[in-house]
Amino acid sequence: MIIVCHILIEKIVISLKLDKLMPLTNNVIIKLNEITTMIEDKSNLKEQEIEEIKSIFRDILKSGERYDVDDIESWFENEGSWSNKASRIRVINLSHYIQDKYEQTARLRIITDD
Repeated sequence: MIIVCHILIEKIVISLKLDKLMPLTNNVIIKLNEITTMIEDKSNLKEQEIEEIKSIFRDILKSGERYDVDDIESWFENEGSWSNKASRIRVINLSHYIQDKYEQTARLRIITDD
């Protein structure tokens, strides 16, 4: 069991290193643009908009795409219409939260299959 966990940890570390090397894909950028156009008031995110943002990040991951949270942060900082730092940080935190949650459930699926 310890060996399996060790192997799983190595696989996770390797995949995270590979993800770091890849820039945001066109599909991820399209989804980020969807978030940007969907939000009416970027200085005040509504609960419904937050749920939609979570759904978009979840859909990105379910489709097999991956993203680096640092790249997401850089994209929103450079996009131009997200002048409110608190809102940008909120969206970035949502991307990180959804990614962590998705990876945890993926690890559990791997463990239960063995």
